[in-house]
Amino acid sequence: MNNITLSLTDISDFLRNELAVERYPADEQGGIYRPGNRPIARLGIALEPFVGLADWVEQEQLDALWLHRPWHLQADTLPPDVGVLYHHLPFDETLTIGYCEPLASQLDATSDLEPIGYKQAVTKTGEPLPKRAIGMLLDINGQEFDECLDHVKDLLGNYDRAEAGRQHDVDRIAVVGAMTDELVREAAERGANVYLTGQYRKPAQDAVNETGMAVIAVGHRRSEEWGLGALADLLRTRWPDLTVLVHA
Repeated sequence: MNNITLSLTDISDFLRNELAVERYPADEQGGIYRPGNRPIARLGIALEPFVGLADWVEQEQLDALWLHRPWHLQADTLPPDVGVLYHHLPFDETLTIGYCEPLASQLDATSDLEPIGYKQAVTKTGEPLPKRAIGMLLDINGQEFDECLDHVKDLLGNYDRAEAGRQHDVDRIAVVGAMTDELVREAAERGANVYLTGQYRKPAQDAVNETGMAVIAVGHRRSEEWGLGALADLLRTRWPDLTVLVHA
């Protein structure tokens, strides 16, 4: 690793910055879930603990883990010096369906990203934290809806539901981590003709019908699995000599 010793804190600090966790309340920021003092050359990442996790750690000689949902981790099955990192909401909002620059790049965005929809949390003392965009608008080269759908299927592996609406040709996508009547209408008003989201929400149906918006719902789990790959790419780019193994 270029004679650099990588620690759990090094990775935690890097992800703290990349995921902009200061926008979240302290109990939602993530970070080090289980301390570990082993120098890290091999990192395993997964959505949650799974049957055979301890065997995976041993077989792949992993020095640390990153878990999206570590809540049911049986820590006593792991070597005592193997640390565990976690990020839940920051990962969902930054590296799945939402304001996600890596996804915009893979969707072949031809424009700057425009935020759509915001959330804002407060501290325990009631002080407002920075706003967080939950979606993005981006231009793409004009294409038929079916071509756009095939591209999304290739990227994400599949989709749960797709409706072409009244859109034959598409050139602007709203990628949003929620689906409400208000957000669908705003996306339409701002020129989007495809609404890409995780879960299709029936309360937004009137907005879909009235705007003619095309909708692609890829499924939350599927978007998380794509996000694991994006996280691995982020880490490999920062530390080319770090081995990152993904368990989807």
